[in-house]
Amino acid sequence: MSSDSPVIDPGARPLPWRSATIVAIAAVTARVKNFRLRVAFDRPMLAGQHVDVRLTAPDGYQAQRSYSIASAPNEEGWIDLMIEGLPDGEVSGFFDTVAEVGDTIELRGPIGGSFVWRPEDGGPLLLVGGGSGVVPLLSMLRHRAVRAPDVPALLLYSARDAGEVLARDELLQRARDEAGFDLMLNLTRETGGRRIDAALIAEALERIGRPRHAYLCGSNGFVGHAADLLVDAGLAPATIRTERFGG
Repeated sequence: MSSDSPVIDPGARPLPWRSATIVAIAAVTARVKNFRLRVAFDRPMLAGQHVDVRLTAPDGYQAQRSYSIASAPNEEGWIDLMIEGLPDGEVSGFFDTVAEVGDTIELRGPIGGSFVWRPEDGGPLLLVGGGSGVVPLLSMLRHRAVRAPDVPALLLYSARDAGEVLARDELLQRARDEAGFDLMLNLTRETGGRRIDAALIAEALERIGRPRHAYLCGSNGFVGHAADLLVDAGLAPATIRTERFGG
């Protein structure tokens, strides 16, 4: 995971590793689980940020991965991480098959200064997510619903099929109940599905209007393609913020 334009303070001290306790585990899809972690950060969290997670084996071997935070900023001292169990994943494999409520892990964060949204940033917001790239966008939508429900927002979410849509019931309910929120689900492997293209981008822009901010998150290829489509559609590059994962 990386942000195209990270904000780095050269004088900032390294973030410390902290203990976090798993307080709840819930299935999200057949391959993804939500882990609620209780942790005390020394700075406020912003919607869109991520954490580094580190596991240490008895022989001292360490594995580290970054995960976007799915929950909205809160003062209760917990965060939600949505983690997909990967067959060869050192860290994701632990969460998928070993982790239990009550376990303690190490993490540091919250991390990220560019790919974030604050209520005072306003909108309209265009959010474009591919697969698990929807996770930081969920944090933004959840924060918006509580702190800035009048800010118009549209989520264009591309997944392979309905079974892989993260937080599907929540998103459908928000689309029904929140006047300022619009949802476009693009299922690439279902009948009539296709990659995000110029026509889908044009429809999204027609529905949301000219967005003040656009946030894109997904694989390298997905984000690059979607960003090009938005620029071709007339959005200023300065309004587009991206977060990428994968090689």
